[in-house]
Amino acid sequence: MSYNIADLVEHAIDLMPERVALVDDTRSFTYAEFEKRTNQLAHYLQEQGVQPGDKVGIYARNTIEAVEAMVAIFKIRAVVINVNYRYVENELQYIFENSDLVAIIAERRYSERIANVLPKVPTIETVLTVEDGTDLPKPPGAVEYEAALAASSDVRDFEERSADDIFMLYTGGTTGLPKGVMWRHEDWWRVLGGGINFVTGVRIEDEWQQAKVGAGNGQLVRYPIPPLIHGGSQTAVFHSLFDGGKAIMLPEFSGHGVWQAIDKHNVNLIFITGDAMARPMLDALKTGNPETGEPYKHAQLWAMASSAALFSPTLKDEFIELLTTTMITDSIGSSETGFGGLSIASKGATHTGGPRVKIDASTKVIDDEGNEIEAGSGKTGLIARTGHIPLGYYNDPVKTAATFKEFNGIRYSIPGDFARVEEDGSVTMLGRGSVSINSGGEKIYPEEVEGALKAHPQIFDALVVGVPDERWGQRVVAVVQCRSENRPTLDELRPTLVQEISSYKMPRSIWYVDEIKRSPAGKPDYKWAQAQTEAREADDHAHAPTTK
Repeated sequence: MSYNIADLVEHAIDLMPERVALVDDTRSFTYAEFEKRTNQLAHYLQEQGVQPGDKVGIYARNTIEAVEAMVAIFKIRAVVINVNYRYVENELQYIFENSDLVAIIAERRYSERIANVLPKVPTIETVLTVEDGTDLPKPPGAVEYEAALAASSDVRDFEERSADDIFMLYTGGTTGLPKGVMWRHEDWWRVLGGGINFVTGVRIEDEWQQAKVGAGNGQLVRYPIPPLIHGGSQTAVFHSLFDGGKAIMLPEFSGHGVWQAIDKHNVNLIFITGDAMARPMLDALKTGNPETGEPYKHAQLWAMASSAALFSPTLKDEFIELLTTTMITDSIGSSETGFGGLSIASKGATHTGGPRVKIDASTKVIDDEGNEIEAGSGKTGLIARTGHIPLGYYNDPVKTAATFKEFNGIRYSIPGDFARVEEDGSVTMLGRGSVSINSGGEKIYPEEVEGALKAHPQIFDALVVGVPDERWGQRVVAVVQCRSENRPTLDELRPTLVQEISSYKMPRSIWYVDEIKRSPAGKPDYKWAQAQTEAREADDHAHAPTTK
């Protein structure tokens, strides 16, 4: 029995060939058509010399071709490399070299960058160009994607696959260079792909079960909104493919665009990454469709799931009021742990920092010696996951040893996220320790302060960092994007902040910017925020506290 991603997709294809698998603004493909196209691409890559274990990059936005490419690569037991489409040339060169890339499948709009980097990365021998309406010259030696498919066999005649095949996910590099997290296919499937039920914890032992259940039920329509470079979006797509669902693939994000797509395609489930997507979606939902002047219907939207980025309590409350028949969830996890815990949003829930979730049986909060922190202790520790966890980082034994540790004979993945165990055993996520602020001996987590700032109606987005302070070591400061030209002072923000956070966590200086820089998936760029504080004097200061 092989718990392999390609096999799981093929089971759905075999049971539901006539269902529509993927849709964009102008096209749709059934599972049978999807099978034909992925087989053609897989054979083409094999003909170019791609072997099991070889790394193939996908440099694209959310397109049907990007999904086809992932499945085709898995069909021949090669490894997908997710390439951030915002990377500049030196970042591209780094990830191409670090991953030992042998082939790249890219949208035509990125041709110039690829052409400039290719001479520096001789391991890349195959380049496929996906047409996207742009007219840039293709990189030297590149072959047009559809032409490659047309020239290749559509027969499923591949070698037997293994649960040990590698699923690789490059981290976003928020606090350092991107790292390739290596999962076995089965481990990824158990943690994120539905191989263990998120709610009940029951393991699936029949690899056909997801496809059988999907075939016996009505089709779900999923809309993964973050870019496919994000592991959560990939997970949403594969869930859809495993159970015969329909996935909506749209390459551009806008608040109104999301609701228009939800209404057009009768979407049932959406996935977002926190405030960066939630805020413009909320604004659009309040104003209604500018093309028709009518409110958005979202009649079939049953669930809205957020993960991997701050989803502020104030925004959750507003969505609950507007989406009365939609379940809203917030979950924790990372590239190194996968799913860790889930909470269902409720109106007026207690604000305790980051997401407050019920962790699953394989997730713990531990101290530096590996001891589990007990409920109600009030202590802070590190999120750690055991059981089905990654093998480590690709080509980086030092960082692998630092993140994947063994205590009392148990191997854990400990990526550095701090959390507090509450009285009822639930866990409040505080944030990554590498970006925490130490002020006068107190550890302050940026996400908690950011959430408090965004509770103010004039604040659209914010990032919080620490800057050197002679007395306290570091002081808390904020880089803020306002909703309009009205820029509230720290004194004007204080009445909102004191309801959310303690006085020692208050920002002492503030920098206003036109736009907060985040990754395409909405993750914070703290290096950028730190640079803003170093480039010029703050726009406003508060008086330093006399006591801690």
